[in-house]
Amino acid sequence: MSQEDIEASSAPLIEHLIELRSRLVKAVIAIAVFFVVCFIFADDIFNLLVVPFERAAGEDTNIKLIYTAPQEYFFAQLKIALFGSLFIAFPVIATQIYKFVAPGLYQNERGAFLPYLIATPILFVLGSCLVYFVVMPLAMGFFLTMQQFGDNGQVTIELLPKVSEYLGLIMTLIFAFGFVFQLPVVITLLARVGLVSADGLKSKRKYAVVAAFVAAAVLTPPDPISQLGLALPTLLLYEVSIFAAVIIERQRAEREAGLTEENGDTGKSVSTKDNQDSDEDGVKTS
Repeated sequence: MSQEDIEASSAPLIEHLIELRSRLVKAVIAIAVFFVVCFIFADDIFNLLVVPFERAAGEDTNIKLIYTAPQEYFFAQLKIALFGSLFIAFPVIATQIYKFVAPGLYQNERGAFLPYLIATPILFVLGSCLVYFVVMPLAMGFFLTMQQFGDNGQVTIELLPKVSEYLGLIMTLIFAFGFVFQLPVVITLLARVGLVSADGLKSKRKYAVVAAFVAAAVLTPPDPISQLGLALPTLLLYEVSIFAAVIIERQRAEREAGLTEENGDTGKSVSTKDNQDSDEDGVKTS
């Protein structure tokens, strides 16, 4: 390869790297801006995250959280700010990724990719809402039942969660449910490129059940409510993914059938035209 060929091939690579750097800078700036905003309102965000605990304890109960190290709540505020900034800046990050990838896609590929870009944050929010309104109140209610109030000579055992531990619990659940809710998006993309099929997903259903409960045991606290709360929606999403794969395969079959019919009609018209030309040549010869 000559020096000119090397320089010609390196030029597009440099342009792509410059474009990638520009997209990354814009995404980081968005995260930084939202980080500052979320840090300013960190107390309000934390009070919002405590609402499931309050619902589990009851409106008349004055719940209390503690921190045992001077710097603990400050680092908790930093985690809240980072958590909030990633959550709010996700549309900006996804848009920058799409703008970087879109020039290398065909028009029909862009149209196929865009719905997944929209569905991803929606499914993540749905998973987060399930944690906030259902799973977390039920889990905290389960933990609160283990308290003892010193009646009948029993020792008093009161739940006083640490700020960092409660924050870590609800953030872990939100991210776990949010990512698990991306299962239809991932499987649908794999089905679209032909890496998985609906029949294959159906045959692996029993393995999916085991995998769902194993993932729930790893990603959630060791209580049955959280584990069932993650495993059951995962299995439901798996069934939704199978249904989406069936639709994709049906659309692919219809598209291929249409192309085959179109090619057949084209071949038939060409053959007819050749026969007509042959007849005309025969008439002229005679």
